[in-house]
Amino acid sequence: MNYKNFFGFQKEPFAQDIKVSDLFPLPSLNGVFERIKYAVELGAVTVLTGEVGAGKSTSLRYAISKLHPSRYKTIPVIANNGTIMETYRQIGLSLNVDTRSPSVTTVIKTVRAVISEIALRKETPVLVIDEAHLMRLEVFAQLHTLIQFDFDSKPLVPLILVGHNTLMDKLHYHTSRPIASRVVGKSHLDGLKLKEMQSYLMHHLEIAGIKEQLFSDEAILAVHQGSGGLLRRANLLAKGALIAAAMENLSVVAAEHVRIASTEII
Repeated sequence: MNYKNFFGFQKEPFAQDIKVSDLFPLPSLNGVFERIKYAVELGAVTVLTGEVGAGKSTSLRYAISKLHPSRYKTIPVIANNGTIMETYRQIGLSLNVDTRSPSVTTVIKTVRAVISEIALRKETPVLVIDEAHLMRLEVFAQLHTLIQFDFDSKPLVPLILVGHNTLMDKLHYHTSRPIASRVVGKSHLDGLKLKEMQSYLMHHLEIAGIKEQLFSDEAILAVHQGSGGLLRRANLLAKGALIAAAMENLSVVAAEHVRIASTEII
């Protein structure tokens, strides 16, 4: 049974690649954007944390989309547990710069030169490090060198650090003080409340072309409890529950369908 045909969906209701214009207006979205905007204007650092699936990527996409592309150059990096050299190499890759030199000095010089060129074009290079909680403490100790220019007299590179809750723990280490002292805003994403989850599910049904709520009150409660209000898990439970309901030829999703869906995910 094709659940999309059964319910009459025009497209996938809980897709991962949803357009920014179709994003659910999370209560935190504007707050996250305002903090990012403030840090960008100051050339400072802002931090975004939350549990896995809490909506960090969604909030970040929303905020970045509101930074005008003619004024801002986003430099995305996915962190790992490598050295500061590897972080510079990732920045180089994001900037399409050759960073294969074995010399740390050469790589740093190359990356910083490109960043300076961006700034000379009247663009603000915005460095975004996702999964920042994975970085070693020694990288946090040197992270300020990525954004420090002319003895820190030119705040050229605003920095957005995104990660799990342990990111704040690493920033509180005394060795991380040089970068932590540049933080001007912190955003933490919690799970949705029950009423917000109800609106969230309806929002995604409407995106897919359905105008009525397909989830019973008990099913909405089950999705909320089963996901802890976290968006990624809520999406999986909702989609799985729709499939389970369609297989029984039922037009309304029940709590039992959510329970069935929960047995298929980790």
